[in-house]
Amino acid sequence: MSQPDTLDPFRDLRVPVVAAPMFLVSGPGLVIAQCRAGIVGTLPALNARTTEEFADWCDRITASLPEGTMWGVNLIAAPTNTRLGADLDVCVAKKVPLVITSLKAPAEVAQKVTGYGGMHLHDVTTLRHAKKALTSGCSGLVLVCAGAGGHGGTLSPMAFSDEVRRIHKGPMLIGGGIGTGAGVLSVRAMGANAAYVGTRFIAAEESLASVCHRNMLIASTSADITYTPLFSGVAANYLSASIAENGLDLAALPTGPRLDAGQARPEGLRAWVDILGAGQGASAVERLEPTETIVATLDAEYQAALRS
Repeated sequence: MSQPDTLDPFRDLRVPVVAAPMFLVSGPGLVIAQCRAGIVGTLPALNARTTEEFADWCDRITASLPEGTMWGVNLIAAPTNTRLGADLDVCVAKKVPLVITSLKAPAEVAQKVTGYGGMHLHDVTTLRHAKKALTSGCSGLVLVCAGAGGHGGTLSPMAFSDEVRRIHKGPMLIGGGIGTGAGVLSVRAMGANAAYVGTRFIAAEESLASVCHRNMLIASTSADITYTPLFSGVAANYLSASIAENGLDLAALPTGPRLDAGQARPEGLRAWVDILGAGQGASAVERLEPTETIVATLDAEYQAALRS
């Protein structure tokens, strides 16, 4: 595998979008559809029930796409992820083109991934995290900004991208509330190589999302997203309707600083299963659609924004 273009590794995409890996949503079918539509598809390794199934998924994706197609895997780099080492070994053995790590940015991942010619990006929500990640030897950064689904940050993409570009000239993605082609163009103008788009694909026909998750998202707007640490111990964006449906008072949820894992977590409620994640780009999701239609719409909107 050739080394990715470090100046703009996403320049040949139909529209500069990397689909964010979403827990319990992104599977091999969605990744294949995203790549065939002309963007980069990714999935969390942990969406596969075992490392063996994850390896099978990698084989299925590779066999379904032309040689040289970029696609990616997300690895949760935390002590609680007992599969990290084994899943990383699969990425190395299968030469996964793009590996995105979350939480910590271990140098071992960067060394192994870049060693076979892959690209290693790391999720960051603050400048301090960005600096720390770059010292690990990663290829580039994913700026997870305000409005991103799941564990989103709180920084404006305009301010954050400017700070990061002062210290890093390599690959950079920006995510957070991006649901349209105009949004994709806006982060390109901020210096990103591509937009990191997740919520827009929850209601894709090829996603693993439940019918409830899809329908609830379709009925929601940016005003229907709640940012709280209550369910996972770390602040995240969820569909407000899923919180209310589980008998909780939205007006009484904590709004202060992030809580440590285990604190104030309602017994029996599971983040991402009962309490459903989504970002502030919810308004862009209006119906269940094939991935190809979603990407075609993003492309048309992107080109229209360029012309205007």
